[in-house]
Amino acid sequence: MALRSRRPCIVRCLVLVLFECCWDAVTGQLSYSVSEEANPGTTVGNIAKDLNLSVQELDSRIFQIVTGSKRKYFEVNLKTGFLFVNEKIDREELCAKTLKCTVSVEAVINNPLKLYRIEINILDVNDNAPTFSEKSQTLDIAENALPGVRLPLPHATDLDVGKNTVSTYRLSSNEYFTLATTKGAEQSVSAELVLQKALDREKQAEIQLTLTAVDGGTPPKSGTSQIVVIVLDTNDNAPVFSRPLYKTSIFENVPVGTTVVVLNATDMDEGTNSELYYSIIKRDQDEILQIFDIDPKTGAITVKGEVDFEKNNAFEIRAQASDKGQPPLAAHCKVLVEVLDLNDNAPEMTVTSLLQTVREDAKAGTAIALVSVTDRDGGKNGMVNCVVSNTAPFKLETNYKNYYSLVVNGPLDRESVSQYNVTIIATDEGTPPLSNSTVITVHVSDVNDNPPRFPEPVINVYVKENSQIGAVIHTVSAFDPDVGENARVTYSLLKSSKSSSVSSLVNINSDSGDIHSLQSFNYEEMKTFQFKVQATDSGVPPLSSNVSVNVFILDENDNSPGILAPYSEHGSVNTENIPYSAEAGYFVAKIRAVDADSGYNALLSYHISEPKGNNLFRIGSSSGEIRTKRRMSDNDLKTHPLVIVVSDSGEPSLSATVSIDVVVVESTGDIQTQFKHAPIKEESFSDLNLYLLIAIVSVSVIFLLSLISLIAVKCCRTDGSFSRYSAPVITTHPDGSWSYSKSTQQYDVCFSSDTLKSDVVVFPAPFPPADAELISINGGDTFTRTQTLPNTEKVR
Repeated sequence: MALRSRRPCIVRCLVLVLFECCWDAVTGQLSYSVSEEANPGTTVGNIAKDLNLSVQELDSRIFQIVTGSKRKYFEVNLKTGFLFVNEKIDREELCAKTLKCTVSVEAVINNPLKLYRIEINILDVNDNAPTFSEKSQTLDIAENALPGVRLPLPHATDLDVGKNTVSTYRLSSNEYFTLATTKGAEQSVSAELVLQKALDREKQAEIQLTLTAVDGGTPPKSGTSQIVVIVLDTNDNAPVFSRPLYKTSIFENVPVGTTVVVLNATDMDEGTNSELYYSIIKRDQDEILQIFDIDPKTGAITVKGEVDFEKNNAFEIRAQASDKGQPPLAAHCKVLVEVLDLNDNAPEMTVTSLLQTVREDAKAGTAIALVSVTDRDGGKNGMVNCVVSNTAPFKLETNYKNYYSLVVNGPLDRESVSQYNVTIIATDEGTPPLSNSTVITVHVSDVNDNPPRFPEPVINVYVKENSQIGAVIHTVSAFDPDVGENARVTYSLLKSSKSSSVSSLVNINSDSGDIHSLQSFNYEEMKTFQFKVQATDSGVPPLSSNVSVNVFILDENDNSPGILAPYSEHGSVNTENIPYSAEAGYFVAKIRAVDADSGYNALLSYHISEPKGNNLFRIGSSSGEIRTKRRMSDNDLKTHPLVIVVSDSGEPSLSATVSIDVVVVESTGDIQTQFKHAPIKEESFSDLNLYLLIAIVSVSVIFLLSLISLIAVKCCRTDGSFSRYSAPVITTHPDGSWSYSKSTQQYDVCFSSDTLKSDVVVFPAPFPPADAELISINGGDTFTRTQTLPNTEKVR
């Protein structure tokens, strides 16, 4: 029977749902209805069909229901597209006494982003019976009360609404009273006892009645309260109010003590029976008694608690005026108080994040979060505007009324800003306006958009020759501003046709960037080589950059001087003759030597080591020319054995020796040296002489051109233009030698007074534009040296 009685209601609900769905398809809003206490899983409607979406789109486009609250009453089955009840709904808990109870949710679908507002009307079911605040009530009535006197009865409450609330009252059968019911605002029903015939206290001083409250549900439910009527004697005139209903209005938040209304009642009796006492009826008015108070003498109703429009926009106060007769008589009235709204509530925002992080290459319009704004005030006080206050590449887009989407509005760069604190301010249109703000933290995730970077495009590395195999000659380092795997850099040698043999010279650690030598370098065989190092990150796709590495081999003193002909035979003793009449400074011989090293390690000096104490001969420390110090004397030996030591300037110094016996002869005709006597020109001009002549002329021309160029540069340029290099120095010596030093080349040019013994010795510089050595030879055949080491680290 219950199912049959509910079928018309179900049919009406289905028709209403179909009507609302057709209307909402146009307006962008759907509306459904479902009964409270429906079991979880109960189908509400086919939302996919109503939104013209296929079931396949629900999962692929990430269809979801956003409630904006902690409890999620509804959910969507992504496989069928049906909206169903997720958890049981108690309408009375959700909406209290509100006639229309709706739950608003938002359906969000991406690609593209769309938002639909869905309203579900919660239909009331008759699941609550009427109740009285007290199970037993006592009423007083004078025995001389005339028929027609009305006594107010206790008010029954029913948590249900509409037709399911209290609809009527019933009174148990008796001979004195009948029941009169009246309907007030919002379907409220009140009951009064109406006296039908005169009372006789002596016959019956107490009358027991049963009051039953019945609701309009199907099936109806009821509640009862026992009414005890006490019959009193005398005082037969009750007070009368000037009006049965008072209406007034006050603003919310009025101060305590503000007068709301003054009640006025009169009593036709005299004496104590006409003295009135005003009061607020306590039954079922607990909240009224907390907010309002009444002066018992004047009848002025004042405010004693907080009046909040958002909690109650109107109050119904039931008051009475009682006289002091015996028994007392009372009159009753109602006071309707309307509460006027003030702008005392700031907007409230709820943020629902759609993305945990946003990629730095996200396109404009990408949705990050949904923002819903509510204001509990009404009218203009409840109208809210929402904006992004700080400067950030984001903006708010309006979806539906007070619902917004926070979307990307500009380019993102995680390397510049990895996190944004987006401040959203919501302001209502009240006077004065109230506002509220919230901060949404947006984390930007990394994209591999930066290649590794070396601090310099070219790296110069200086390595001493004969260094240990496997030693770290340099460590390269590249920085990648990305993070994570995108910033993890590995290093490798870049292969090229020009540097195909580099892999046999050096190796690089792919993780640390340490460059290891694979062999011991020899400056005399190789002075420099070049290769490229590539730094690659671990992103997808990987990015890379290159750096050129120039390796310069530094010379070590690992070669001893070598004696040139004609004194180059090892272990042999050479002989030179001088005349007895030789003057001081007489040229005896010239020792020539070369050193395979470079720079300071190749700068040679000559000394006579044996015999000690010999003061007849001296040798030019830089030229190697042996000359007499004085004229011969009779006490001097005829044969003078000399041991010449040729030492380089390295550390430690290496040297070579040559032995020469100087024989004193009586006449110059006995002197037989290859330097004293020029070879007799033969009639036939040999190829050797031609080559020698070409070599001498070429060397002379090169020397003259170099000398002229250096003098011209010295004259034309200021010292500042050679700030990077050491200044060139040209020094002449008393023995006829010249020395020249510069950062890029070093020359030692020696001339003697005897043109047959003049020669040129050229020492090449150890490096290109690195730092250089400065050597000058003074007149005493001693030398000084200044050396500036390169700034770049050298491997020892």
